[in-house]
Amino acid sequence: MIPIRAYFRLFTGYLRPHRKKAVLLAIVLTTAITLQLANPQLIAVFIDRAIDGADVSSLVPIAVLFMAIAVVFQLLIVWATYLAEQIGWSATNELRTNLMDHLLHLDMGFHKGSSPGELIERIDGDVTALSNFFSSMMIKVVGNGALLAGILVLLWIESWIVGLSITIFTLLPLLGMIRLHGITVPWQRAIRATSAELYGFVGEQIDGTEDIKANGATRFMLDRFDSIQRRWHPQIVRGWTGWAMMWITAMSLYFFSLVILYVLGSWLYGIGTLTIGSVYLVFQYIQMSHHPIEQIREELIDLQKAGASIARIENLFARQSKIVQRHSATLSPNALGVEFDDVTFRYDDEAGDELVLTDVTFSIEPGRVVGLLGRTGSGKTTVARLVTRLHEPQGGAVRIDGNATWDIELNNLRSRVAMVTQDVQLFRATVRDNLTFFDSSITDEELHEVLNRLELDQWLESLPDGLDTMLESGSGGLSAGQAQLLAFTRVFLRDPGVVVLDEASSRLDPATEALLERAVDHLLDNRTAIVIAHRLATISRADDIIILEDGRVIEAGERTRLMADENSIFSQLLATGMEEALA
Repeated sequence: MIPIRAYFRLFTGYLRPHRKKAVLLAIVLTTAITLQLANPQLIAVFIDRAIDGADVSSLVPIAVLFMAIAVVFQLLIVWATYLAEQIGWSATNELRTNLMDHLLHLDMGFHKGSSPGELIERIDGDVTALSNFFSSMMIKVVGNGALLAGILVLLWIESWIVGLSITIFTLLPLLGMIRLHGITVPWQRAIRATSAELYGFVGEQIDGTEDIKANGATRFMLDRFDSIQRRWHPQIVRGWTGWAMMWITAMSLYFFSLVILYVLGSWLYGIGTLTIGSVYLVFQYIQMSHHPIEQIREELIDLQKAGASIARIENLFARQSKIVQRHSATLSPNALGVEFDDVTFRYDDEAGDELVLTDVTFSIEPGRVVGLLGRTGSGKTTVARLVTRLHEPQGGAVRIDGNATWDIELNNLRSRVAMVTQDVQLFRATVRDNLTFFDSSITDEELHEVLNRLELDQWLESLPDGLDTMLESGSGGLSAGQAQLLAFTRVFLRDPGVVVLDEASSRLDPATEALLERAVDHLLDNRTAIVIAHRLATISRADDIIILEDGRVIEAGERTRLMADENSIFSQLLATGMEEALA
């Protein structure tokens, strides 16, 4: 079944801003179709008058009018094509933007389960398939459908026998192609799904090329690539089979129409019902009918791809984030308290994964710095993600400033709670844009003021073009320490009330490490902080200590008190060597 309803349901909102252009397009198309139908009539008159021995002077105006109409028709078609492309791409670009916005608001559970390549294919590939169809639909489907209807009407006017015969041999194949479309849409859907899987796989391999080569996994990855290609190839062949079936149907229509013309045309001319000009007119209209049917056939093939893309896009829009805002509370501009109240969490609730956090309860007073300790896999990073509300707990509540995170307006939460991770995401843009996240309202004076407060003036001066220095995506051409400095500046610009700091464990050069230490001191001043600590030097900043093990809090308290207690786990960690004990 053709997903016309689904298609227009999806695009009604996107077409509304382009109503005036759509009306203009309809007028241009109608005029062009009228001229296209009129020109064969002129030729028929020309032929009949010439056979009857009319003067050349009476034939010349007909020929001139024919050429003028042909030129005007071509100009109108160019104009109509331009309008259709503009409407189609404007509408689908807006769809692409909204789809991207929807994806960015989905929870991290969705993004963890979807590769970047797959999402790119769904945002760009699926919407492009719709763009190709939509930009040409008015021209090739609506326009050619109207042209075909006009041809059939004029054939009935010339001869009801010819009109009836051609109508039958036109409608039957069209109905057949529509039926074939319903069969082939699932084939195209399978092609799009495997295509997304392939591009997702390729994206992962390009990102991990260094590790793949270093570990000798090239052959294994090539085998996986080959297995996806082996599944994709027969799907593509099946999709092209659908194209071939429609092509055969359209060509059969054309050949049968010609046979009808030769048989009925000669008979009707012999009995005097049709003139030579009329026979030519019928022949010309049948020739003309072949082109719109071919165009409609091609668009039905594009509609197969569009139908598959529509289903995938609607499924993506139907996917709702697990991060649901219940109320619109806002946070105070001061340092904020943080509380975990009997929090239980697993990453994939539906799959029944093991619990990452179990009955975690602790409280952090405003302005306190807490060192969060624990072995790898103990749940430290999960705590950080819950504070910033990248995930939602299955049990209990995370409270900030006395409000449960699901009651806080999300944009306000993200502006007042900031996280600095070990992996800093940089964009292919200037240092200025990377610091401000492309917010042009932040002036250079504000940037310099923040950099001065963080004592990063010398770092900025060390860059070749200062704030105008171009960075590349990924590492951006900066060292790990320089990227961390940039991340601290980003956070300082937001002036959050809570900072979550995942301290980098890699060794840095002494100069960069000194800059980082001073920047951290400024960053944590008069702010509540949760520091996922790996080194003893960082722990010395902490007012309180929380130690996790297997997703449970096994010790919490003031740092100085725990240090003084020889029986405390923290004291034993210091005696053993924290870096070694928590490795």
